[in-house]
Amino acid sequence: MDEPSPAVQRALALLAQAPTVFRMSEALALGVNRYTLYSLLENGLVERLARGLYQLTSLPPVAYPDDMVIARRIPRGVLCLISALAFHRLTTQIPHLVWVALPPRVRHPQFRWPPIRVMRFGGEVYTAGVETHVMDGIPVRIYCAEKTIADCFRYRNKVGLDIALEALRDYWRRRRPDINALMHYAHICRVDRIMRPYVEILAFE
Repeated sequence: MDEPSPAVQRALALLAQAPTVFRMSEALALGVNRYTLYSLLENGLVERLARGLYQLTSLPPVAYPDDMVIARRIPRGVLCLISALAFHRLTTQIPHLVWVALPPRVRHPQFRWPPIRVMRFGGEVYTAGVETHVMDGIPVRIYCAEKTIADCFRYRNKVGLDIALEALRDYWRRRRPDINALMHYAHICRVDRIMRPYVEILAFE
């Protein structure tokens, strides 16, 4: 392979300072013009992950590509329900789309990839229990395990009661269960009366 030109080497060095998954605007801000970026794409030195999102091919593949794309494209989105369960390893389900919570009045994002399921969470149901996890240098907002379980009971008609119960059992077996946190989020989600009998059964097993 031919040695990259000084201009290409400079562009690659600049892009090494960008986030793992970067936007065109971030490349421009670092001093890489769009024509150089297109050249890097054509020569396989940069790959397009989704519309407007790129990554250097010299970097290892990202662990959660769909989640990272969502984090970059929907800043106010919070991974929820099946996607959050998968992150916390509380389900045997393999998400075929990304479940994202947004406040009621935020515009529904429009793009083809990755496929998403937007859930409208209002008030504390949206704001409570949000954690930020850094994945390959990208901050991704995800509901904590306890909030996610409460959400699954709240939206059991969407995800299935069996999935909510599986998540609760897995949480109880694999972690040091925090009953107070579970019931706190159950109260916020208005499912405390529904969850309490299941929690009490697990507590006395």
